Amino acid sequence: MLRPLVILVLFLVTAFPFVYMVMLSVRDIQELILNPGSLWPSAFTLDTYVNVLTRQGFLTFIKNSAIIAVASVAATLLISIPGAYAVARLRFFGRRQVHFLFLAVYLFPAIVLAIPLFVLFTMIGLRGSLVGLILVYIAQTVPVTVYMLRNYFETVPQSVEEAAAIDGCTRLSTIWRVVLPLSKPALMATGLYAFMIAWNEFLFALLFLVERRESWTVSLGLSQLAGSIEIPTTVLMAGSVVLTLPIVIVFFASERLLTEGLTAGAEKG
Repeated sequence: MLRPLVILVLFLVTAFPFVYMVMLSVRDIQELILNPGSLWPSAFTLDTYVNVLTRQGFLTFIKNSAIIAVASVAATLLISIPGAYAVARLRFFGRRQVHFLFLAVYLFPAIVLAIPLFVLFTMIGLRGSLVGLILVYIAQTVPVTVYMLRNYFETVPQSVEEAAAIDGCTRLSTIWRVVLPLSKPALMATGLYAFMIAWNEFLFALLFLVERRESWTVSLGLSQLAGSIEIPTTVLMAGSVVLTLPIVIVFFASERLLTEGLTAGAEKG
C-alpha cells in the first residue's frame, strides 16, 4: 500500500514546480501583484506567450535551438554508432582502454575548454555561427554516447549477427538491419541525452553567439529575460515554459522506446 503513496508523493514533488511555472505564465501581472500567494489564476491569458514569441524574439530563438539540437543529435549518432560498435565487437590494440579515454574529456571543466575554443573559432571565422556551436556540442556528446552505446551493443547476442552473416549480410548491413533495430532503446536514450545538451546548454552559446542576437538560442533569450528588470515575472515564466516544454514532449513521445527492451526474444535457444 505504501508503493502508490510514495509514487504519488514523488510525482507531486517533481511536478509542482513545473505546474506552478505554467500557472504563473498564464496569469495577468496585475492579478499576480494583488494576490501573489494564489496558485490558481482567476482568469487565464496567453498575452505572455504572445509577448515572448513575438516581441522578445523567441520564435527565432526556438528555430535556432531546433536546428542546433537536431543537427547535433544526427551527427552525434552518425559518429557514435560505428565507433561504439567497433569498440564492442572488433579486436584491436588498446580496446579495453579506449572507451575509458573517450570519457577523459569530462575530467576538464567546461570553462577550461571554452577559452581555447573561443580563440580557435575566432581565428577560423566560426565564432557567431550555428555551425561552430554544433561542432562544440558534437565534441561534448560523442564521448559519452560512444560509451553508452558500446555497453548496449555488447548485450546484443552475437549469434544474431552470425546468423545475418550466414545469410550474406556484410558488417555494415548487419549493423543497419540487425544491430540498430535491436538497439532502438539505447539509440533513443543517447539521442535524448544529446538533444538535452544541445537544447539547454548556455555557456558555449553565450560565448560564441552573444554578439549576434539573430543567432541566439532559447537559453540565451531566457537569460536576457531573467536579467532585465523591465520584464514581468509572468513573461519570464512563459519563456521558461517555452524552454522546458520541448524536452518534456520529446521525453514522453519516446518513453516507450526508453523503457522497452527490444532484445527480448531476439534469440531462440
